[in-house]
Amino acid sequence: METIRIWNDAPSEKQAREIAAHLESGRIAVMPTDTTYAIVGDALNPKSVERICRIKGINPDKSTLSILCADISMAADFAKINDAGFRMLKDFTPGPLTVICRAASTLPRAFKGRKTVGIRIPNSMACRMVAEQLGHPLVSTSIKIETGDYAINPGLIAEAHENDVDLMVEGEDGRTELSTVIDVTGNAPELIREGLIPADDIL
Repeated sequence: METIRIWNDAPSEKQAREIAAHLESGRIAVMPTDTTYAIVGDALNPKSVERICRIKGINPDKSTLSILCADISMAADFAKINDAGFRMLKDFTPGPLTVICRAASTLPRAFKGRKTVGIRIPNSMACRMVAEQLGHPLVSTSIKIETGDYAINPGLIAEAHENDVDLMVEGEDGRTELSTVIDVTGNAPELIREGLIPADDIL
């Protein structure tokens, strides 16, 4: 497993291009976000999406996959964002919020089992810069939250995933808190999981 070390969640443009090139070639990485470290790949590469699902034990037919986007404009290219979803993304991102929207046809087949996708625009320069370099989103799932330092220490996270992924983007210590998840596909927004942003602030 190769390692790229970034400083304070801010890769250089050269590093962002290098990480994006890894993902574009079909490789899988672990990298920091504004919540936990995450397993990421190229969202438009079906093999990468399927591999991440296998690593995490996710059945995409029964689970909503998330994409990390550089901004709302990028998100709108790959999801059908209604007024409620747009308001939340505008008011609370970049930040630890996942908004579940209808998936657009621009996403690969692996996303369409439930026809929804989680939109993330994280408060993470690393994630947004890599997505910008790719020109499209990253598919993402949080690492398994282990006990003790394996949840937050980058070296131990790399050790836990050395046989799963191809690249470790090593930044600062991670966190164990997750994003708040809101589903806006129904008649009214529905709280799926309360995370770093209190639900009362959003709904």
